[in-house]
Amino acid sequence: MTEHLDKSAGAGLNPRDLDIFEFARSGREAAGAVRLSQLPRMLNEVPVEAPDRDTAFTWQAAGSTRQELQDDGAEAPQPYLQLVVHGSAWLNCQRCLAPYEQAFNADATFRIVQTEEEADEFPLDDDEVEVIVGSRHFDLVDLIEEELLLSLPLVPKHEVCPEVHESLASGADGADGVDSVDDVPEQEIESEERVNPFAALESLRKDGPGSKH
Repeated sequence: MTEHLDKSAGAGLNPRDLDIFEFARSGREAAGAVRLSQLPRMLNEVPVEAPDRDTAFTWQAAGSTRQELQDDGAEAPQPYLQLVVHGSAWLNCQRCLAPYEQAFNADATFRIVQTEEEADEFPLDDDEVEVIVGSRHFDLVDLIEEELLLSLPLVPKHEVCPEVHESLASGADGADGVDSVDDVPEQEIESEERVNPFAALESLRKDGPGSKH
Protein backbone atom coordinates (compact mmCIF):
# COMPACT_ATOMS: atom_id res chain seq x y z
CA MET A 1 0.00 0.00 0.00
CA THR A 2 1.26 3.49 -0.84
CA GLU A 3 2.77 5.26 2.12
CA HIS A 4 1.85 8.92 2.44
CA LEU A 5 2.33 11.83 4.77
CA ASP A 6 -0.09 14.75 4.67
CA LYS A 7 1.80 17.81 5.85
CA SER A 8 -1.32 19.97 6.11
CA ALA A 9 -3.75 20.12 9.00
CA GLY A 10 -6.86 17.95 9.01
CA ALA A 11 -7.61 14.43 7.87
CA GLY A 12 -5.11 12.22 6.06
CA LEU A 13 -4.70 12.26 2.32
CA ASN A 14 -5.19 9.31 0.00
CA PRO A 15 -2.97 9.85 -3.08
CA ARG A 16 -5.10 7.34 -5.02
CA ASP A 17 -8.29 9.34 -4.40
CA LEU A 18 -7.49 13.04 -4.15
CA ASP A 19 -9.74 16.07 -4.60
CA ILE A 20 -7.08 17.88 -6.55
CA PHE A 21 -9.11 21.08 -6.91
CA GLU A 22 -9.49 21.44 -3.15
CA PHE A 23 -5.85 20.44 -2.69
CA ALA A 24 -4.77 23.33 -4.93
CA ARG A 25 -7.26 25.89 -3.60
CA SER A 26 -6.19 25.21 -0.01
CA GLY A 27 -2.48 25.34 -0.84
CA ARG A 28 -1.95 21.92 0.71
CA GLU A 29 1.25 19.90 0.67
CA ALA A 30 1.85 16.17 0.91
CA ALA A 31 4.76 13.75 0.61
CA GLY A 32 5.24 10.02 0.55
CA ALA A 33 6.80 7.03 -1.16
CA VAL A 34 5.68 4.59 -3.83
CA ARG A 35 7.32 1.32 -4.88
CA LEU A 36 7.88 0.06 -8.41
CA SER A 37 5.60 -2.89 -7.74
CA GLN A 38 2.75 -0.33 -7.58
CA LEU A 39 3.71 1.11 -10.99
CA PRO A 40 3.09 -1.68 -13.53
CA ARG A 41 4.09 0.30 -16.63
CA MET A 42 7.37 1.36 -15.06
CA LEU A 43 7.97 -2.16 -13.79
CA ASN A 44 7.79 -3.38 -17.40
CA GLU A 45 10.93 -1.33 -18.11
CA VAL A 46 12.94 -3.16 -15.43
CA PRO A 47 14.85 -6.28 -16.60
CA VAL A 48 13.99 -9.55 -14.90
CA GLU A 49 17.64 -10.09 -13.95
CA ALA A 50 17.92 -6.71 -12.18
CA PRO A 51 19.37 -6.86 -8.63
CA ASP A 52 16.27 -5.09 -7.28
CA ARG A 53 12.98 -4.88 -9.21
CA ASP A 54 11.05 -3.12 -6.44
CA THR A 55 12.93 0.10 -5.71
CA ALA A 56 11.11 3.01 -4.03
CA PHE A 57 10.49 6.57 -5.19
CA THR A 58 9.84 9.50 -2.88
CA TRP A 59 7.43 12.21 -3.95
CA GLN A 60 6.32 15.66 -2.82
CA ALA A 61 3.21 17.46 -4.02
CA ALA A 62 2.17 21.07 -3.41
CA GLY A 63 -1.05 22.76 -4.47
CA SER A 64 -1.44 26.47 -5.18
CA THR A 65 -3.44 29.02 -7.15
CA ARG A 66 -2.37 31.79 -9.51
CA GLN A 67 -4.33 34.83 -10.62
CA GLU A 68 -5.05 34.57 -14.35
CA LEU A 69 -7.02 36.65 -16.82
CA GLN A 70 -10.32 35.07 -17.84
CA ASP A 71 -12.35 35.34 -21.06
CA ASP A 72 -14.57 37.99 -19.45
CA GLY A 73 -11.56 40.19 -18.74
CA ALA A 74 -11.54 39.60 -14.98
CA GLU A 75 -8.80 37.87 -13.00
CA ALA A 76 -9.55 34.74 -11.00
CA PRO A 77 -7.43 32.19 -9.06
CA GLN A 78 -6.60 29.09 -11.09
CA PRO A 79 -5.42 25.76 -9.61
CA TYR A 80 -1.83 24.52 -9.96
CA LEU A 81 0.10 21.47 -8.76
CA GLN A 82 3.84 21.02 -8.34
CA LEU A 83 5.12 17.45 -8.24
CA VAL A 84 8.67 16.35 -7.42
CA VAL A 85 9.75 12.69 -7.66
CA HIS A 86 13.15 11.20 -6.76
CA GLY A 87 14.45 7.64 -6.86
CA SER A 88 16.11 5.06 -9.07
CA ALA A 89 15.26 1.99 -11.11
CA TRP A 90 17.28 -0.70 -12.86
CA LEU A 91 17.23 -0.56 -16.66
CA ASN A 92 18.98 -2.54 -19.40
CA CYS A 93 22.01 -0.83 -20.92
CA GLN A 94 21.58 -0.75 -24.69
CA ARG A 95 25.34 -0.93 -25.28
CA CYS A 96 26.52 -3.80 -23.09
CA LEU A 97 23.04 -5.27 -22.41
CA ALA A 98 23.68 -5.50 -18.64
CA PRO A 99 21.37 -3.97 -15.99
CA TYR A 100 22.39 -0.62 -14.54
CA GLU A 101 20.82 1.72 -11.97
CA GLN A 102 19.23 4.86 -13.45
CA ALA A 103 18.51 7.88 -11.25
CA PHE A 104 15.21 9.75 -11.69
CA ASN A 105 14.67 13.36 -10.65
CA ALA A 106 11.38 14.70 -11.99
CA ASP A 107 10.11 18.19 -11.16
CA ALA A 108 6.96 19.36 -12.96
CA THR A 109 4.35 22.09 -12.59
CA PHE A 110 0.81 21.46 -13.80
CA ARG A 111 -2.08 23.78 -14.59
CA ILE A 112 -5.22 21.91 -13.55
CA VAL A 113 -8.25 22.15 -15.86
CA GLN A 114 -11.69 20.57 -15.59
CA THR A 115 -12.21 19.01 -19.04
CA GLU A 116 -10.26 17.52 -21.95
CA GLU A 117 -11.64 20.36 -24.11
CA GLU A 118 -9.99 22.91 -21.83
CA ALA A 119 -6.74 20.98 -21.96
CA ASP A 120 -6.80 20.96 -25.78
CA GLU A 121 -7.40 24.72 -25.87
CA PHE A 122 -4.68 25.56 -23.36
CA PRO A 123 -1.88 27.61 -24.97
CA LEU A 124 1.33 25.69 -25.52
CA ASP A 125 3.71 28.67 -25.30
CA ASP A 126 4.75 27.95 -21.71
CA ASP A 127 7.29 25.12 -21.68
CA GLU A 128 7.51 25.21 -17.89
CA VAL A 129 3.86 24.29 -17.29
CA GLU A 130 2.04 21.13 -18.30
CA VAL A 131 -1.74 20.67 -18.33
CA ILE A 132 -3.70 17.94 -16.59
CA VAL A 133 -7.41 17.28 -16.31
CA GLY A 134 -8.25 17.23 -12.62
CA SER A 135 -11.05 15.55 -10.72
CA ARG A 136 -12.35 15.17 -7.18
CA HIS A 137 -11.07 11.56 -7.22
CA PHE A 138 -7.67 12.17 -8.79
CA ASP A 139 -5.04 9.38 -8.83
CA LEU A 140 -1.78 11.10 -7.90
CA VAL A 141 0.16 7.81 -8.10
CA ASP A 142 -0.85 7.47 -11.75
CA LEU A 143 0.53 10.96 -12.41
CA ILE A 144 3.76 10.02 -10.62
CA GLU A 145 4.09 7.00 -12.93
CA GLU A 146 3.46 9.17 -15.99
CA GLU A 147 6.26 11.54 -14.98
CA LEU A 148 8.67 8.67 -14.42
CA LEU A 149 7.85 7.18 -17.83
CA LEU A 150 8.45 10.58 -19.45
CA SER A 151 11.80 10.74 -17.63
CA LEU A 152 13.04 7.46 -19.08
CA PRO A 153 16.21 7.98 -21.14
CA LEU A 154 15.77 7.56 -24.89
CA VAL A 155 18.74 5.19 -24.93
CA PRO A 156 19.36 3.63 -21.49
CA LYS A 157 23.09 3.05 -20.96
CA HIS A 158 25.93 3.10 -18.46
CA GLU A 159 28.12 6.17 -18.37
CA VAL A 160 30.98 3.69 -18.73
CA CYS A 161 30.12 0.09 -19.55
CA PRO A 162 31.85 -2.47 -17.28
CA GLU A 163 32.47 -4.86 -20.18
CA VAL A 164 31.71 -5.39 -23.83
CA HIS A 165 28.86 -7.72 -24.71
CA GLU A 166 29.95 -10.79 -26.69
CA SER A 167 27.90 -9.66 -29.70
CA LEU A 168 30.10 -6.55 -29.91
CA ALA A 169 33.40 -8.23 -29.12
CA SER A 170 34.63 -8.32 -32.73
CA GLY A 171 34.77 -5.66 -35.39
CA ALA A 172 33.43 -5.74 -38.91
CA ASP A 173 36.64 -7.43 -40.12
CA GLY A 174 36.28 -10.21 -37.56
CA ALA A 175 39.20 -9.05 -35.43
CA ASP A 176 38.80 -9.98 -31.81
CA GLY A 177 38.96 -7.60 -28.92
CA VAL A 178 37.92 -3.97 -28.48
CA ASP A 179 38.93 -2.04 -25.44
CA SER A 180 35.44 -0.75 -24.76
CA VAL A 181 32.03 -0.79 -26.37
CA ASP A 182 32.54 2.85 -27.36
CA ASP A 183 35.29 1.71 -29.77
CA VAL A 184 32.74 0.00 -31.97
CA PRO A 185 30.92 3.09 -33.29
CA GLU A 186 34.32 4.79 -33.63
CA GLN A 187 35.47 1.99 -35.94
CA GLU A 188 32.32 2.37 -37.98
CA ILE A 189 32.91 6.10 -38.28
CA GLU A 190 36.51 5.44 -39.38
CA SER A 191 35.52 2.99 -42.10
CA GLU A 192 32.34 4.64 -43.38
CA GLU A 193 32.83 8.36 -42.86
CA ARG A 194 36.60 8.81 -43.09
CA VAL A 195 38.04 6.12 -45.33
CA ASN A 196 35.33 5.94 -47.98
CA PRO A 197 35.13 9.70 -48.73
CA PHE A 198 38.89 9.90 -49.29
CA ALA A 199 38.81 6.80 -51.48
CA ALA A 200 36.04 8.38 -53.55
CA LEU A 201 38.01 11.62 -53.89
CA GLU A 202 41.10 9.74 -55.06
CA SER A 203 39.01 7.94 -57.66
CA LEU A 204 37.66 11.24 -58.98
CA ARG A 205 41.17 12.65 -59.29
CA LYS A 206 42.31 9.64 -61.31
CA ASP A 207 39.26 9.36 -63.54
CA GLY A 208 38.40 13.03 -63.96
CA PRO A 209 38.91 15.27 -67.03
CA GLY A 210 42.44 16.18 -65.87
CA SER A 211 43.61 12.56 -65.66
CA LYS A 212 46.97 11.87 -67.22
CA HIS A 213 46.66 8.11 -67.75
